[in-house]
Amino acid sequence: LPWAKPKTKRAKRFLDNRAPKLTENVKNAMIMKGGNTSMTVTQALKDIYALKKPSAVLYKKKNITRPFEDSTSLEFFSKKTDSSLFLFGSHNKKRPNNLIFGRLFDFHVLDMIELGIEKYNSLSDIKSSKCPEGTKPMLVFAGDAFDHENEHKCLKSLLTDFFRGPVVPSVRLAGLEHVLHFTALEGKIYMRSYRSLLKKSGCRTPRIELEEIGPSFDFILRRTHLASDDLYKTAHKQPKALKPKKKKNISHDTFGTKFGRLHMQKQDLAKLQTRKMKGLRKRRGPAAAAVVAGETSLKTTEVE
Repeated sequence: LPWAKPKTKRAKRFLDNRAPKLTENVKNAMIMKGGNTSMTVTQALKDIYALKKPSAVLYKKKNITRPFEDSTSLEFFSKKTDSSLFLFGSHNKKRPNNLIFGRLFDFHVLDMIELGIEKYNSLSDIKSSKCPEGTKPMLVFAGDAFDHENEHKCLKSLLTDFFRGPVVPSVRLAGLEHVLHFTALEGKIYMRSYRSLLKKSGCRTPRIELEEIGPSFDFILRRTHLASDDLYKTAHKQPKALKPKKKKNISHDTFGTKFGRLHMQKQDLAKLQTRKMKGLRKRRGPAAAAVVAGETSLKTTEVE
């Protein structure tokens, strides 16, 4: 379209950054609150924003919308900020202290899960040193529900997308200092945040201790909006250029050992080069004739 063509270099860079890529940018999250909120929800949104920074946008103004009934407002802000994740906080008599985690695909809502806050301790309530901003966390999920129940499986995938941070090729040992632990037990989800401390152990491997830094949540699962299987399949589709090329005649066993199969042409064993020995060499000249004559005389004496 003619109106979509950039007129300046800055606009061209902006559109190139928004364009589809083989390796996508880090997923941004938009954090907003609804028309009615409580102090608990407002502080919880700020604390989660502190964990998610710098890949997040915090809206301070109220947005009068209901994501489960009308998601057009979320889709509009998603296009504006190029965000594929959102967190919406609200509070009312029917659903107090409510948080909605969700994902968007192609600027349309893919799935979202509603969680209610039953117990909450903020970052400021727990007096301890915090992790630096932008630290990539280690995610731990405990509980059989995350592996067997469909809603909890979707919640695990959503929380992984929300808190995973940028994809990096390697991490130094000292950088593994932030741990987010999620536990599913008796219909509730417990979220805890820890800082790993590397202590002296007397050997090369350090001793690890966990110190709670906050925030901590006790959630209860409420409403869910899950995408269809076809939409999930479309959202997880990878371009052909990113798919690893299959190498022929190479396999791995259960322990990760690599096996290779070699295909060779049929060999003529009659022409096979073997190790040469002096006793097997063919003799030539008068010496060979003398040896043959001696062998024949021996044979005649044996016959007589």
